[in-house]
Amino acid sequence: MDFSFSVEEERFQEEVRDFFVKERETAEKAKEEWDSGMGLGPQCWKILGMMGKRGWVCPTWPKRYGGLELSYIYKYIIMELLHHFTDVYTLVGAGMAGPVILKRGTEEQKEKYLPEIARGEVEYALGYTEPEAGSDLASLSMKAEDKGDHFLINGSKLFNTRVHYSRYHWLGARTAVLDKKFKGISLFIVDLKETPGITIRPIWTVGGRRTNEVFYDNVKLPKDCLVGEVHKGFYYILEALDYERISTVGGLQRDLQEIVGYAKDAGKSKDPLVRQRLAQLAIEIESAKLLAFRVAWMLDQGKIPNYEAGMLKMLVAETEQALVNTAMQILGPHGQVKKGSKWAQMDGKYEWLYRDTLETLITRGTSEIMRNIIAQRGLGLPRD
Repeated sequence: MDFSFSVEEERFQEEVRDFFVKERETAEKAKEEWDSGMGLGPQCWKILGMMGKRGWVCPTWPKRYGGLELSYIYKYIIMELLHHFTDVYTLVGAGMAGPVILKRGTEEQKEKYLPEIARGEVEYALGYTEPEAGSDLASLSMKAEDKGDHFLINGSKLFNTRVHYSRYHWLGARTAVLDKKFKGISLFIVDLKETPGITIRPIWTVGGRRTNEVFYDNVKLPKDCLVGEVHKGFYYILEALDYERISTVGGLQRDLQEIVGYAKDAGKSKDPLVRQRLAQLAIEIESAKLLAFRVAWMLDQGKIPNYEAGMLKMLVAETEQALVNTAMQILGPHGQVKKGSKWAQMDGKYEWLYRDTLETLITRGTSEIMRNIIAQRGLGLPRD
């Protein structure tokens, strides 16, 4: 098996890297915005707009919708470098909603929604989790009543992280109560800018990131907001989740190099335990990268990485935890000092990451859920 890029892929990688190096000032400001916990800001949108003009936001899509009709390896190259330079590791519109619209949407929906995603002009926010439905998403209870010429939506959502800056809500709601609780769920695209009756309230994580609770009060949605068939939304959500769990390690590779540099400068790189920990991290990051290549290859073969994406998400999230824990051990007590103090090491970055990365073990599916997916779908083990 050949794990290396082709000549064309290597040239493309250099082209993308050169772009980010040339736009380093904007990329660094975009990284500050993302790391602030508020999500995409003006500099992030600027970078995405420049990428969109090159067809890099959705490079695998048909050209008629703003793509380049390239393989998923090219998409991985782009996302890995975007992660490395800006910390932005995924886009819901390009990575989750868009692929489902492309596969399940009407031609009118494709023409309306896909080009603006590919241009890097809009983002989507996931509308899945509810106060009583998180890992068990089939238990969601937000109601979407069919009123003939429209759907009437009532209920609330929790931990909808990107909704305060997104244009669209990728909303799962219950349209019927059937024999199985995962049946009767439908999927909708809600224009957050044009739809009255929606209230958004902030929730702050332990790492200082903003997520949100969202309330729908007699919200009317046109029938053309429905994605695919009515009552089939749960299947589309699972499909979108498999796309969402495709992760990159560009940021982890960057952080590891920073930690190695610190250990050398602080005279700790000769400690056998420090060297062993750093070597183990390098191995784990490389193995995650190879698994990411496999997932990209599967998508190029027309397959949905049903459990492989879960493996990748879990591996990247837990490797990030190992990296942060190792960094804190190398930094010692001063690693706990926050940014702004003269005693803060590495500008307090790992004090913040120690808190912030707890979220990665939960969002996009907990590690426990990922292990269940691997056991059931990958190994064929029984549910009970």
